[in-house]
Formats: sequence, C-alpha cells, structure tokens
Amino acid sequence: MRGMSVAILAGAAVLLAAGMTWAQMPGAGGRPQGPQGAPAIESTPGEEKPEVAAQKWYKQAIKALNKGKDYDKDAVKATSPEKRASELEKANDQYYRALDMFTEALSYKADMADAWNQVGFVHLRLGAFRESVDDYDHALNLQPDNPEGIMHRAQAYLHLDRLEDAQSAYMDLFNHSRANADELMTSMQYWITTHRADANGMRPAQIDAFDAWVQERATIAKQAAN
Repeated sequence: MRGMSVAILAGAAVLLAAGMTWAQMPGAGGRPQGPQGAPAIESTPGEEKPEVAAQKWYKQAIKALNKGKDYDKDAVKATSPEKRASELEKANDQYYRALDMFTEALSYKADMADAWNQVGFVHLRLGAFRESVDDYDHALNLQPDNPEGIMHRAQAYLHLDRLEDAQSAYMDLFNHSRANADELMTSMQYWITTHRADANGMRPAQIDAFDAWVQERATIAKQAAN
C-alpha cells in the first residue's frame, strides 16, 4: 500500500466514521495483506475490533520506524561515502515499511492521531513535504497540543518555502515549548544558509527579510534564556 494518498486516507476516515470496516470499502478486496513482507494481521469477523487491529499495525510500524532511525544514526557515524549510502538505503527501506504499516493502522482507525503524526514524520524524512504537511494537519486537528507535531510541520513548511507559516509556528512554540522552538530555530537558520547559496526561486529581498526576523528572534530567545 506504499504511496496511499492522503485523499484516500481521508476518505477512509469518512467511511470508518460511518461504521464501515476496511473490507467493506470500495475496491478494498478484503482484509489487507502484510505490506513489504511484514506478517499479515488476520482477524476473524466478530473476534477483533478495528481498534485492536489498528494498534497491532501501529506497534509493528513503530518497530520499523525505530530501525530506520537507528540506520540514520549509523549513517552519520559512517566512515566512508559507500557505508553512509548503504546505511541510508537501509533506513529508507524501514521508513517505507513503517509508512505502509501506519497506513494499515489508519485504514482500521482513521482518527488515530499518533499514527497521523508518525506518517507525517516519515513523509518529512523521505522528502514528501506536501504530504507531510497534510499528515500533520490531520494529526493536529485531532491533537492540537502536540508541540513536536507543530515543530515538524513547520520544518516541512520551510522545505516548501512557506515562511510565514513557519514563523507563526515558531512563535507558538516559543510561548509553549521552548525546546521545540530552539530546534525549529536551527532549521530556519539552515534554510537561510542553503538559500543564500541557492535561492531556489526566492527573491533576495524575501531571504533578507526572513534572515532579519530570524536574527531578531534568536537574540530574544538568547536573552530570555539568561
């Protein structure tokens, strides 16, 4: 089920809200099979609730996600470009497995905020930034007080050059979650560095204005920390 669109998941949310199971959805063709070689989770009608199946898929997905993060750490410590590329490839494989299994969890329980949040992170890591924003929109609609979700969505905003949205997120985090605000500040400073080297369609005046704002906010954050 790799690459299932947010539109399909949103449609699943409507169907599930009406009490329909995955097997009853148009074109579903019965219970889903295990994605990417993962063992399928079978359930007999009447014996397992959708919430239970969703949690099973979610737990499997978390395991794959954590393996992906471990491979990412190994890539950072790699002593050669070849080793780094190999570790990143293994990380991506695990992230795609996690994405497939989080999607399965959402097919059973489309209002699962934690799963939407994790799908958003996986899409962010894989460079699918618009999809990541959509995922975090779902997650934050269900669970608004999630500073990590706000921060990661803002990082996706930066990749899409949605600077005003990133600024708004920073101000929210600065007032409610300073650690996440600091992490987002680092991402904004990195955005400036990369866009100084390659504007990527942004006007110099836009980069200058954002740079000035970031410097001002960094100074305020430093003063507040003292």
